Amino acid sequence: MYKYISPKNYFLKKRKIKPKVLLLGPLPPPYMGPSIATEIILKSDLNKYYTIYHINTTTHEKLSTLGEITADIIKKNVRLYFKMIFLITKIRPDLIVIPISQTVNGFIKDSIYILISRLFLRNTLLHLRGSNFKNLQCSSSCLMQIYTSKIIRSTQGIIVLGKKLRYIFANYFSDDQIFIVPNGANYAFKPRKVRNSKLNLIYLGNLQPSKGIEDVIKSIAVLKLYYGNMNFELNVAGSWLDKVTKDKCIKLCIEKELPVIFHQQVIGYEKIAFLTSADIFIFPPREPEGHPWVIIEAMAAGLPIISTDQGAITESVIDGINGFIVAKKNPEQIAEKIRFLVENPELRITMGKESRRLYEENFTEEKMVENLIHAFDSVLKS
Repeated sequence: MYKYISPKNYFLKKRKIKPKVLLLGPLPPPYMGPSIATEIILKSDLNKYYTIYHINTTTHEKLSTLGEITADIIKKNVRLYFKMIFLITKIRPDLIVIPISQTVNGFIKDSIYILISRLFLRNTLLHLRGSNFKNLQCSSSCLMQIYTSKIIRSTQGIIVLGKKLRYIFANYFSDDQIFIVPNGANYAFKPRKVRNSKLNLIYLGNLQPSKGIEDVIKSIAVLKLYYGNMNFELNVAGSWLDKVTKDKCIKLCIEKELPVIFHQQVIGYEKIAFLTSADIFIFPPREPEGHPWVIIEAMAAGLPIISTDQGAITESVIDGINGFIVAKKNPEQIAEKIRFLVENPELRITMGKESRRLYEENFTEEKMVENLIHAFDSVLKS
């Protein structure tokens, strides 16, 4: 059974020789979960315990081009494979950490990294930053399923983002080879106060159907239809990934005269300011997620959260404690919970404080580093 092992008690003694870890992973741009995670890990205190080398696996600079296969992308990947071979022969890492994709083409690309690592007899730890891998396996051809199974079983373990996601790899690894490492980062926000002026509802994320943006817009239309003009506005920040969704959402806002304002993607201090100005955070994905960074950021900001049961979200958003879990593709439920929070200001503050408490207890950078150390050292000792 998984448990935290604190570096204060076990790993903090200065190592005479720090193990060498080769970490593969994308860096921004584009700004998305895996690239944000890689950036935070590389800047973290993990460097105190290991000598970390990194290969930036980014081959697409825009979210809209993710998944495309071109001659240029193939060349970039081939260069990355040779770079990996060069680094392995030069530094001889004790451990190689490889993130795996959740599409057939993506996994085939990543499997070559795994094969290279195993060819040089390196300890290999996989990292899944999502929850859709089981669906990939079930929908793949028999040949692909056999290939995937052999590749995964050739490694020494895997990191997943939440306890709920252990089942994905139960057929490949024993319990002590599946490591739980939720996302974590350090954020500082000022304490929140009850706001008597117009309330600010926010949505942060890529503006695509799978992230639930259409359901959020429709929930505002439901509120206006059944409850009249309530004292709030919705601010949406993110990048549109397809014109059809963009046109549909904007058309609904114009036709229904909804209090919705669209912003470009916000990062850094702009994102902090965006979260600081908010009263309620809404992120209701329709499809499998891992452990969304926007959820952690909203918790750190001390916000009540409305979300859905996808991936490891319910390990962060506890229904009735720091927010509400609604059914996916259900604007009516989202509208109901928004109305309830709008009409109960003290509950908003209470839930927001619970979000901050849960964040501080479970999702700081220090917690993530502790969990990564446990995973890395377990594989190294095996």
